[in-house]
Amino acid sequence: MNSNERIFQAYLDEMDIITILLPLSYHQGLSSTFSITDESQHVRPLQIIKKQQIENHNKYICRLAEEISFGHLHWIMDEHGGRTDLQIGAVIRTPAFDERFFYDGNDLGVKISATQTHFKLWAPTATQVKLKLRNPNSSFSEIVKMKREDKGVWSISVNVDLELYKYTFLILVNQEWRESVDPYAVSVTANGELGVIVKLEKTRREKHILPPFESPVDAIIYETHIRDFTIHPNSGVKHKGLYLGASELDTKGKDSEPTGLSYIKDLGITHIEFLPFNDFAGVDEAEPHKDYNWGYNPIHFNVPEGSYSTNPSGPYARIIELKQLIDAIHVQGIRVIMDVVYNHVYIRETSSFEKVVPGYYFRHNELGFPSNGTGVGNDIASERKMVRKFIVDSIRFWMEEYHIDGFRFDLMGILDVETMKEVRKTCDSIQEGTLIIGEGWNLNTPLPIDKKAIIRNQSKLPDIGQFNDKFRDTVKGNTFYLYDKGYVLGNEHYYGGAIDVITGSIGINQETGGLLTEPFQSVNYVECHDNHTMWDKLVSCLPDSDHALHMKYHRLATGLVLISQGIPFLHSGQEFFRTKRGDGNSYKSPDHINQLDWDRKHLYKENVKYIKGLIQIRKELPCFRMKSADEIRANTHILPLPAPLIGISLQNHSNDVSQVLLLINPLRTTQLIQIPDGSWTVIANDKIAGIYSNKKVQEKEIVLEPVCLTILAKK
Repeated sequence: MNSNERIFQAYLDEMDIITILLPLSYHQGLSSTFSITDESQHVRPLQIIKKQQIENHNKYICRLAEEISFGHLHWIMDEHGGRTDLQIGAVIRTPAFDERFFYDGNDLGVKISATQTHFKLWAPTATQVKLKLRNPNSSFSEIVKMKREDKGVWSISVNVDLELYKYTFLILVNQEWRESVDPYAVSVTANGELGVIVKLEKTRREKHILPPFESPVDAIIYETHIRDFTIHPNSGVKHKGLYLGASELDTKGKDSEPTGLSYIKDLGITHIEFLPFNDFAGVDEAEPHKDYNWGYNPIHFNVPEGSYSTNPSGPYARIIELKQLIDAIHVQGIRVIMDVVYNHVYIRETSSFEKVVPGYYFRHNELGFPSNGTGVGNDIASERKMVRKFIVDSIRFWMEEYHIDGFRFDLMGILDVETMKEVRKTCDSIQEGTLIIGEGWNLNTPLPIDKKAIIRNQSKLPDIGQFNDKFRDTVKGNTFYLYDKGYVLGNEHYYGGAIDVITGSIGINQETGGLLTEPFQSVNYVECHDNHTMWDKLVSCLPDSDHALHMKYHRLATGLVLISQGIPFLHSGQEFFRTKRGDGNSYKSPDHINQLDWDRKHLYKENVKYIKGLIQIRKELPCFRMKSADEIRANTHILPLPAPLIGISLQNHSNDVSQVLLLINPLRTTQLIQIPDGSWTVIANDKIAGIYSNKKVQEKEIVLEPVCLTILAKK
């Protein structure tokens, strides 16, 4: 029914409260009585408990004597004989609705066998639901009525194997039909227009046994984008920009040195984090080279993106090729982190969530409008039971079906604490050591602050890592003010903060504690896909300096990421001074901006070697990845060096190394300092980095080279 056809409006806003809006042009907006009836013609009076004029209507708040039965059409009648249908209003955002319709089954979506195909859809506010089926060899559809069951679930079993059939659901809510792809779909047609029924068991692979992984601080994360990773003309990859390309081994650049996955393996990282690879908007899958997108426009949360597949129209291709990629990475002993975007959808109005249960899956502000803490027009209401269930079900699906080893939660601060705790619990039940990290920033969404999964509430999320923007901004300067210079650029204002973030952001010199409780909650980074690369910031901050100085600052910043307490996070290409040509928001910029330039890897091979050496040092010496705040406090001593020089003594307790000195000089001049007595070996300075070194220091004094970190080890 079109809203223009209703002579007045009536909404169910609570289980026993109906709001009625009578236009002033209709009997002056006056009625002394209202009643409700349903398909059985049983008429019940409503109690008017409040009346007020708003704009061109009189608003009546009425109470029901008893709750209505959902799934059926109801009519509201006034004293003049006028009537209108009762629309589902704000009731869907009440705790009572959540309690009444929470469904804990694990069978939503499609289950298929050799003789039957079962469909289940949670649509509690619908009065009718139909299944629309299309034979893969036909353009005609068959429509089948579904049956309403308990908890608002609609189901149908078809006694046929419907593999490769395309399907959608037709849902009638508030007398308006909507067609929707299944929110639980696992395969779709090109550009996600229709769901496709597949047998996932045909695609399954055994998961490879991975190297032991004790603590999140043992991780070294390398973030990349599937297309960026191999699209460069000199990547040496055959299937450029695709799942298969990212899985190719023994690829070489024009210097005949490794590129791609083999290069990553040689670098020494432990986890590769891919920007979103679930189905997203922004790239036409039929012509994937025409457009570019990072992937933060989620459409179907449980379907791989088709533009990375050799055959976006093939229901199985994207599934098989993504699994092949993950398998290839696992064979190299590397784990896979999936960047997930459960905080919003691409377009709320056209999303499966909104079509199936209008208004339920999204937060609304005090005026009843969709909230926009994400900045993209909608916020997922993770605190609602069936939204939380969807997120947890989706995480479980990716772990069990695709063998994902960790998750990076985009805009995690939009989500609620309980949902993230449930995610943590679910991951632990499937695989120990699953890494969960997220952007815990406080965003303007209508969720009480004590319930937000933000860095301020890190004590409620003890086993989830937080992207540490204090580390980022202290080391390089404020990321949102391009010309702000951080500690590595010699800014003494960041001196105290630098000591704090290098030692894990636990407040090593504070009795009251620090930003975080434990070091494994801190994801340390100076660069990621967002904002300017470190190189581009340096070129902007120091336009009159030569590239030799830019490289020294860059090396120092990246070095601090790798030797600080916490979880180090590198942006792909950071080790060879990645540039995006000054583009600070390249989410849809072309390949020549976003591609990983494998020629730079050869051009700056000495820096790559240096970063590889620091990775080796971190992996070999436990003092750079202490597992608790207590361990850090017990084994860390700050040396009394003049600011902005930093000297930190670390007790090591293994590898024949008893003590390590970390010395940092962000100034452009050499600095002579006193060091503790002993025979020291230089394992990192301005020229070399690596666990094995013959360079000795016997004196009590050492010269720190400009803009450099120095690491000394004592046996």
